[in-house]
Amino acid sequence: MAEFGVQIFPTDQTIQPVAIAKAVEERGLDSLFFPEHTHIPVSRKTPFPGGTDLPNWYWRTHDPFVALAAAAAVTSKIKLGTGICLVIERDPIVLAKECASLDTISEGRFILGIGAGWNVEEMENHGANYEQRWAIVREKVLAMKAIWSEDEAEFHGDHVDFDPIWSWPKPVQAGGPPIWLGANSKWAFDRVAEYCDGWLPIGGAGSGGMANMTAALENRGRSIADIEVALFGAPADLEQAIARVDQGFTHIVFSLPQAEPDRVLSHLDKVAEIVDKLR
Repeated sequence: MAEFGVQIFPTDQTIQPVAIAKAVEERGLDSLFFPEHTHIPVSRKTPFPGGTDLPNWYWRTHDPFVALAAAAAVTSKIKLGTGICLVIERDPIVLAKECASLDTISEGRFILGIGAGWNVEEMENHGANYEQRWAIVREKVLAMKAIWSEDEAEFHGDHVDFDPIWSWPKPVQAGGPPIWLGANSKWAFDRVAEYCDGWLPIGGAGSGGMANMTAALENRGRSIADIEVALFGAPADLEQAIARVDQGFTHIVFSLPQAEPDRVLSHLDKVAEIVDKLR
């Protein structure tokens, strides 16, 4: 059976992480995801992929790991995920520690949704190279996997390089929290197949997406049954949700509005009603 969750930018102008986490669990949903942007450069040189002015919640969001830790402390069942974590902007040793800590604190409920991002200036402020962003993401993910699973981990790549280190705690989930790739370009299929546990496309799989993912996994000796296929940013629409589950999505993540708490909770109630009909 598919699972169902929600996502919202947790900012200082909407419902706070503790309140929304409690509400999601009380309504019997399965997951809660928080996006990430450390900041937005004032220059605004890179256009917003959404085609409009960039909404201000992109530069008002809480740090997702702080917000998810708060959510973990007041819940016991729901899965808690980044949707997505901009791995390109984070040190892999520190990020591995954050993920392992959150997985331990939540008793194995953490999902690491990842991506490379789209804002060139934002990446450059972190010293990241936009043109090599996916090569960097790959090495950081592989380095973190080593840290999570080895007592004396080391990694030597073109972008990440360190000699043997000690780093505890290790994640509760064997091998580390599941990693879901939040991208739907033509290169996403092989990236998921190589180093991820799930696929988290925004808006859908696109034409031929499921077939392409299946082929990429089979090329690496894996099966589509080995991964989670999660739709990110789904509208609160019953017919669309049914169609997506029939298409093969194993997890539907509905969007919540960036609004005052009462409106967010009202929309959450609508999502919960839809989910009740899907189960």
